Amino acid sequence: MTLKEVKTKIQKGDFTILSRLGKQKKMIDPAELAKIISAFDVDTALKAFVSIPEKAQAKTFAYFDTDLQQQVIKGISKEKGSTILNELDSDERFALYGSLKGAALTSFLKYLTPENREETYNFLGYPEKSVARFINTDFAAVRIEMTIAEANELLRNTHKDTETVNVIYVVDDNGKLVDDIPIRRLVLNEPSKKLEEILDGFYVALQVTESKADAVAKFKEYDRVALPVVDNNNVLIGIVTVDDVLDIEEQSTTQDMQKFGGLETLDYPYVKTSFFSLIKKRSGWLIVLFLGEMLTATAMGYFDGEIAKAVVLALFIPLIISSGGNSGSQAATLIIRAMALKEITIRDWWFVMRREILSGLTLGIILGSIGFFRIVLWQHLHWFDYTEHYLLVAATIFFSLIGIVMWGTLNGSMIPILLKKVGFDPATSSAPFVATLVDVTGLIIYFSIAAVILKGTLL
Repeated sequence: MTLKEVKTKIQKGDFTILSRLGKQKKMIDPAELAKIISAFDVDTALKAFVSIPEKAQAKTFAYFDTDLQQQVIKGISKEKGSTILNELDSDERFALYGSLKGAALTSFLKYLTPENREETYNFLGYPEKSVARFINTDFAAVRIEMTIAEANELLRNTHKDTETVNVIYVVDDNGKLVDDIPIRRLVLNEPSKKLEEILDGFYVALQVTESKADAVAKFKEYDRVALPVVDNNNVLIGIVTVDDVLDIEEQSTTQDMQKFGGLETLDYPYVKTSFFSLIKKRSGWLIVLFLGEMLTATAMGYFDGEIAKAVVLALFIPLIISSGGNSGSQAATLIIRAMALKEITIRDWWFVMRREILSGLTLGIILGSIGFFRIVLWQHLHWFDYTEHYLLVAATIFFSLIGIVMWGTLNGSMIPILLKKVGFDPATSSAPFVATLVDVTGLIIYFSIAAVILKGTLL
């Protein structure tokens, strides 16, 4: 049975193919099955889900997005919903309950067993951006005084075959983390050995209060498939696995890209976001940027006398505006990404400023030179008449581009650092925001330089 066949049958309203999945020698991967079901409307997805063999429902349910998960639970019996929610791994259950609020949260908590409900209550008390939100409490822990044979026996009797037992955690009598052991070390050593004989004395752990970004950084630095999470007393309370970290990184990158594009972050995937919600998310920043761009018209109105005297200056306004905005956007992109990767911090502001001023100067000279020679060449080839003072016009463009590109790079590099300093997300200094700011100030720089160079000639 292929995925294409399953999808075709569902499209035709034939769900019997799903009920036969349990009889197949090779089951369809739950993630692939969830992807197929999620592509349909809620009613069809619900009918397809209830047709899946019960033993596969919880695994498939775990791969739905939280919006569809809520719809499924509401559409099935409370008994079946309770079974599914209590069978979820703790990190998957926490992800769902972390997305619920108010009455919906209260309603869904009633589905849980007392033990899982208490665990979820504790989880919900942690900050939204803390690593606690992704803790998986289904981990394998053994006592340090055990032998390898005793540890293996305990693991066989108390743990399922899951990704969480790839690494075994060694604790003392008080539950405090002592070390971690890759499962291969248990297999390759003599069963009679004590666990303490095969410990290397080195482990990396996450504090429960650390942020999601800290977790991502540690996984990258130490190249682990799982990391233990401990409280202030070094008591082991759970683990975070690499697949959860990939989800965190994807979510963070998506949000940063959306912010940098000049819109509020979406609560659900694009295809799941309603039309009016999408408009609401996009309109706020567009209005702010539009009002900002209106200042450009104000600035041009202030220099209407200069434009009337030297109409040739108006020809280069798009060039001036775009060059400043582009250089600012480039700088903002570089700095925001460097800060996200922890290549630079707020303390490096002076290094960044010096580097970007020099970069802006160099880039400005390059662009200014191109603009200068373009005007001279067009004049000599008689492709356009920039008046008898064409060299002064070319000089105006040359120095204007130097000033505006320098100003753009300085703004683009410093605004993210300033926002970080005052506690805002640097990604909110989006490319459109920086471009709008540089557009307005760029016109002032342009006409101020023109007033100096062209005074007594065109002006």
